[in-house]
Amino acid sequence: MAGLHVRAGDIHLESRRQTHKHGQRVLSIKSEDKLLPQQREKEKPPVRQHYLCSLHTGLKRTAEHNQALDLLKATSVLGDPPSTPKVHCWCSSYPNVTFCSWPEPLPSHPTQYIATYSERDSNADPKTCHLVPPGSSSSLTTEPPSSLSEQLWHCHLPNLKLLTEYILNITAVHSGGSSFHLTSFMLEDIVKPDPPVDVRVSPLTTKNLLVEWSPPPTWTSTDIFPLKYQLLYQWEIRGRPKFINLGPFEKTKAELRGLIPGRTYQFQVCAKEMLGLGQCSDWSSPIKITIPTTKL
Repeated sequence: MAGLHVRAGDIHLESRRQTHKHGQRVLSIKSEDKLLPQQREKEKPPVRQHYLCSLHTGLKRTAEHNQALDLLKATSVLGDPPSTPKVHCWCSSYPNVTFCSWPEPLPSHPTQYIATYSERDSNADPKTCHLVPPGSSSSLTTEPPSSLSEQLWHCHLPNLKLLTEYILNITAVHSGGSSFHLTSFMLEDIVKPDPPVDVRVSPLTTKNLLVEWSPPPTWTSTDIFPLKYQLLYQWEIRGRPKFINLGPFEKTKAELRGLIPGRTYQFQVCAKEMLGLGQCSDWSSPIKITIPTTKL
């Protein structure tokens, strides 16, 4: 290896050829000139000064961070702070469409929301969610199970990574103070497709039926992440409900045999990610049919 010369004042350093001793790399350095202790002190790099500057900067940032925390604590106890948002998250189209939602509080105070999310094991700055207020006509949102009387806020989290834990922070702010909801999740745990659509029932004979359906239109990657389905059909005997849950089915149809002519049946279908990630969708809208008593 060629010699490397570094000039620092009147000092000339030369790194000799690298040698190996007992498997270790050895670098020998020689000084061509001798300096007095006072001169060597002057030639030393300002390590202490650099350290003090870094320490001062770190303490300043820590102080600013503590001030921000103190401000948050103060605003959380002033007046009547808003209720803590009760947040529900789900992924309706794995892995690209993830939403979190929470109910709109009572209209006693106008409330604003700040929604951010970040990877737990990353030092990157948190990202801001795209907020969709209640009653918005945004085509992105799909409603989770909720009371019909609830007005829901939505937070859209696009393009999350697989096998990654995320932290979500929803902060509610109004004139009386602030409160926040902090939660963590992995995308694979909150997968929940929307219900299948276009459920159709066709009699084949007086005892057999064909049930067909279509995948949820919001699940856009059925070729890469296919779905499987459960079929639920119900009927009544002397006023008592009976039901059978069949599946899973990989196809979007199922033939049922041995049904009772003249009896009315109700059919619903739910969808789940093929590998079993997350949970099954809500049941589709019920479809009822009475089995004919005469041959078709």
